[in-house]
Amino acid sequence: MPPNASPDLATSFLEQPLDNPLMNAAGVWCTLAAQLDALVESSAGALVTKSCTLSRRDGNAEPRYRALPLGSINSMGLPNEGYAYYLDYAACHDYERKPLFVSVSGLSLDDNLTIVAALREAVLPAFLELNLSCPNVEGKPQPGYDFEAMDQFLAEVATAYRRPFGVKLPPYFDFVHFDTAAEILNRYDNLAFITCINSIGNGLVIDTDSESTVIRPKDGFGGLGGDYVLPTALANVNAFYRRCPGKTIIGCGGVQTGAHVFQHLLAGATLVQIGTALHEEGPSIFDRLQHELRELMAKKGYSRIEEFRGRLKTL
Repeated sequence: MPPNASPDLATSFLEQPLDNPLMNAAGVWCTLAAQLDALVESSAGALVTKSCTLSRRDGNAEPRYRALPLGSINSMGLPNEGYAYYLDYAACHDYERKPLFVSVSGLSLDDNLTIVAALREAVLPAFLELNLSCPNVEGKPQPGYDFEAMDQFLAEVATAYRRPFGVKLPPYFDFVHFDTAAEILNRYDNLAFITCINSIGNGLVIDTDSESTVIRPKDGFGGLGGDYVLPTALANVNAFYRRCPGKTIIGCGGVQTGAHVFQHLLAGATLVQIGTALHEEGPSIFDRLQHELRELMAKKGYSRIEEFRGRLKTL
């Protein structure tokens, strides 16, 4: 890299150019139009809506989120304004400024197919991210942990949508799970991207002083984010990058610094989503992360992301 030159963070996603690889994670700073507008005005390279259901949901009872020394625990329960709200937003979004993803998490296959059909008929340039991994709705199992159900689910959506789409997966913890999930994902040509990972579901945080859980829903069980999940997120990103060479990987989980962004990119991610840290710091975090990423790249002599993306070394 020439002396005093600033590294270039520009990248592309499914042939669409982005100023940088950073965006929010579905569920954070994206429930209302005003929050989405704040992301548009921020320096994020892209944005994604709240995971939407067929109808509006209030979500689980409060308290349902707690910041922790090493991240967060939450059991939000998919509070959202209903898919029509986000479809209306997507219809008015300025796609020349930055890409928009619409996250879909219907409570049944039929609900998802209804939402997917509406998004298909709208013929918008938004990217569909199908959430197969919300751990916080009572009575709604995660399709990503039932491989037969996931295969049937994807077969229906791939046929109905016909355009490129992606999935947000739960964390996997065994090589046989990586292998089985990848085999299923690779069956669908229009499944174009994979987001790894959603929160690590059903953790339990106990307050010693009160001898109580710290969130109310599900007897205190909730999804973990932040530092707790970074190694698991990186493992999933790299596992699917290796196993799904025809798919684009979006990294999500544990990103609080520019070094964490670098690690996700090095593991094979093309874009990197921010969750817990965005919730705590707000959209200005994208400025800080880009500054830290550029500093690290300059120190290492990299002038652009493609010089190191996916080039993780092993011993």
